[in-house]
Amino acid sequence: MRVIFIGPPGAGKGTQAQRLVELYGLAHLSTGDMLRAARDAKTEIGLKADEYMSSGALVPDELIVTIIVERLGQPDCRNGYLLDGFPRTIAQAQALDEMLADKGTPLDAALELKVPEEELFRRLAERGRADDSPEVIRQRLDAYRKQTKPLLDYYNQQKLFVSIDGLGTEDEIFDRAKAVLDKLL
Repeated sequence: MRVIFIGPPGAGKGTQAQRLVELYGLAHLSTGDMLRAARDAKTEIGLKADEYMSSGALVPDELIVTIIVERLGQPDCRNGYLLDGFPRTIAQAQALDEMLADKGTPLDAALELKVPEEELFRRLAERGRADDSPEVIRQRLDAYRKQTKPLLDYYNQQKLFVSIDGLGTEDEIFDRAKAVLDKLL
């Protein structure tokens, strides 16, 4: 099973992704985690990415695609994966589609966790990360609206898109996501 998790910052993708990958035995590919790890390890890509992340801007496609291509080649991705935080733009989605077509391993679904913006802002403010100041939160939500939301139509046209209500308890949201993925099996 090859799945993309789409949703704005604070929607709960990371929390739900962790539960889903454990249940289905998938590799969890979080670009946020990969970028933070590269930043903390002070790799060349990590330091470049940090310049964008600390200002609330999206990391450029070429940096992200480099990290993803490398990661998809690892053995734990053979049995399936859940991409969390990638793609974020139509260009990234097209690059991913080309890469997967070359391997003969197309996506099975693109899931959106849908959460109202007021709730996202509240969640992000409560999270307390250094890069979650009110101004950076606004910039990240604005970047999501402009650059990532078009992916919903992109994947809907490919008949891969499913929207999941991201409000409620962790268990309620997990049950909704699980019901969608169970239909794919």
